[in-house]
Amino acid sequence: MKTTKDALEGFSARGAEYAQQGYDQLLGATREQIEKASTAAFKAYEELSKFQKDNYEAYVAASTILAKGVENVSKAWVALTQETFENSAQTAKALLGAKTLREAIDLQNDWAKSNFDKLVAESTKLSEMTVKVTNEALAPINSRINVAVERMLKPVAAA
Repeated sequence: MKTTKDALEGFSARGAEYAQQGYDQLLGATREQIEKASTAAFKAYEELSKFQKDNYEAYVAASTILAKGVENVSKAWVALTQETFENSAQTAKALLGAKTLREAIDLQNDWAKSNFDKLVAESTKLSEMTVKVTNEALAPINSRINVAVERMLKPVAAA
């Protein structure tokens, strides 16, 4: 009986030892997987944080460019308006000093033609300024959109 008992105890001890080894292997593999997953999660979080920070910086840059551009366009518009008022005042004085109806009509025609030509030239200039400002302000945003699209397509390309 002793040998059977010893054999059962030995078998039991080896079984417990094998179970412990299996448990240790399982626990080690699980721990390794958790470490890999947490490392990947932290890396993804850092990448997302940098991505959002870069997006915010692009927004600030675009807003700064836009504000400066609107300021420049506004200054050009104010200068045009001021010049138009000054030209109108000079024409009004000249009209008051006109000696004949023909002279008054000529002054009025010259004033109208001059203002029209100036308006066309300045409108073109203001339109070009506006397009330039818009393109410059959208450049940082477009850059970030390109980065976002590349990030979204990267997993697709890897598959």
